Amino acid sequence: MADLRSLSLRQLRAFAATIRNGSVTAAAQELCVTPPAVTTQLKILERSVGAPIYTRDRDGLEATPIGLELLEAANDMDAVVERCRSRIEALQAGATGAVTLGVVSTGKYFAPRLVAAFMQAYPDIRVHLSIGNRDDIIAGLDRRQYDLAIMGRPPKHIEVVQETLGEHPYLLVAQPDSWLVQKDEVSAQDLAECTFLTREEGSGTRTLMWRFLDRLESDRPFHVYEMGTNETIKQAVMAGLGIAIISAHTVHTEIAEGKLATVKAPGLPIGRQWYLIRRADRDPTKTARVFQDFVLSRRGDFLPKMPEIGG
Repeated sequence: MADLRSLSLRQLRAFAATIRNGSVTAAAQELCVTPPAVTTQLKILERSVGAPIYTRDRDGLEATPIGLELLEAANDMDAVVERCRSRIEALQAGATGAVTLGVVSTGKYFAPRLVAAFMQAYPDIRVHLSIGNRDDIIAGLDRRQYDLAIMGRPPKHIEVVQETLGEHPYLLVAQPDSWLVQKDEVSAQDLAECTFLTREEGSGTRTLMWRFLDRLESDRPFHVYEMGTNETIKQAVMAGLGIAIISAHTVHTEIAEGKLATVKAPGLPIGRQWYLIRRADRDPTKTARVFQDFVLSRRGDFLPKMPEIGG
């Protein structure tokens, strides 16, 4: 009975080289060893198998049926080793592994396309994408949960390295047939008559809306109604329930299709930027650096096209 517990890659390679070259001497030259070293490996292999693995005739050496099985095993082992070598080199180069990416909610309109493009270019790198409001993503950075994050306003209490990705304007949107849309510029008094639809506490969009309203210095209070998602806000604005300060990337499709329209008001559009950030006290992994370089090489190319402002 064959006992292959001592079978080694060296033995299989010695046998494959011997059959391929037709002699022990030629096999030794290919493997850069002495002929006795090859002979020793063949004897050990044959002893482990418990049966002849080759025959000798006037044309050289020929594998027996058992030897043919060993040759197939040798080829399989070489393929496995080659795959292993390639993966090790990929790991060392940062071309395989995983990246954790946190993206604020308004980024969900382009982040999946960005990740898909990256994974097509680097199929051996997995990207774990998490989408949440600004507070959630910052909390994840604080816990070192993310290698990288994409947001519009970097945190202040965490020291980060930030790279600008592109423009991130915010618009005031309403129903296309709203009287607000028809005006050349609405006033604070006009807006005080409207209901503003906004996101939950912790949302960067909500913070931006309140900053905008505070700058208007209206002598009347603003009516604000909270909704949980940007999608709900868009549907509510289209239904005529109110107006909203919202990321242009969130509504570019609806504006292009005539389902929403922009409102002109002092201080609009609000100019912001998208940033790719990471913690300053944490060196990026090789895979994170590959993702970072990929994103920065494209800058704003992956961002939705901006709608026309007004009307």
